[in-house]
Amino acid sequence: MFKSPLLLSGVTALGLVFAGAASAQEFIARIGHLESAAQSRHVHLEKVAELVAERTDGAVELQLFPQGQLGNQRQMNEGVQLGTIEGTVAPAAFLGGFNPAVSILDIPYLLPEDAAEAQALREGPFGKALLDTFSDKGMVALTLWPNGKKQFTSNKPLDSLTDFADQKFRVMDSSILIEQFNALGASAIALPFGELYTSLQTGVVDGEENPLDTIKNMKFYEVQDYVVISDHGAMEDVVLFNPMFWDSLPAEYQDVISTAFSEVIPDLTAHKAAAVEEALQVITDSGTNVRVASAEERAELHDATWGPASEAYVAKAGETGEALLKAYDEATAASQ
Repeated sequence: MFKSPLLLSGVTALGLVFAGAASAQEFIARIGHLESAAQSRHVHLEKVAELVAERTDGAVELQLFPQGQLGNQRQMNEGVQLGTIEGTVAPAAFLGGFNPAVSILDIPYLLPEDAAEAQALREGPFGKALLDTFSDKGMVALTLWPNGKKQFTSNKPLDSLTDFADQKFRVMDSSILIEQFNALGASAIALPFGELYTSLQTGVVDGEENPLDTIKNMKFYEVQDYVVISDHGAMEDVVLFNPMFWDSLPAEYQDVISTAFSEVIPDLTAHKAAAVEEALQVITDSGTNVRVASAEERAELHDATWGPASEAYVAKAGETGEALLKAYDEATAASQ
């Protein structure tokens, strides 16, 4: 059948348009995580995705899947290792089973209270050494993202450290966190997060530890009478990519992605702080007793828990853990 040159040229031009559109998007990374689309992690993942798309002229697309759409955190971790997904942003507390070294972040008061000093520690030799421990675990650890700090809650008063004695606290399944409470004379019980509200309500445990926005969102304050703002535990996220995907990227695209994740951290920190402030207001207005621990009390809590928690960490992480603690000591000594 005869086709006119005009029609042929039109078809060819249309084909070139589609070919150009297809080649513009060279790399797609599916990134899963557990938080909702309204929370700080996802909001700033969207910002990272926008920056990456803009700076690579659409060649790299980060597709985001919040709220466990790609599985629970263990499944997403394994997916990154196997390459069935390209990335995840995972709470460090959920990574200790894959990489015991990362559990150093469970040690109370590891990160400085000052946000700038904490970020300098993340970006410095200690942070880089911590990220490097993922390299033989089938993951590329790109950066650490701050995701708030933990506070204590209980059905019983927490007016001083002596009040922790004989109370029962829910913890994640971490020997370091168990030793943290043992050092205070309390009992630590590892329970699934989904069982926590009912366990607090029925007295299976007296208290727990979580960031204020989690305490608000999960309505733990409804079944807890006391909250102590102690800022004792860092909640850090680790940005993880599959090595084969990461190595397939041109170096310039790797730099764009790395820079974008680091660039949004100030906004991420501010967004999280606003969520915590709003949560504090809700919890206070509910009638829950909220107390801010003094600097002296925080120092006392640090001194009581640091040694036992560090020993539990080294017992778990071995020589790698010892090396990381040494890197931490050198970094903090240099900043003083």
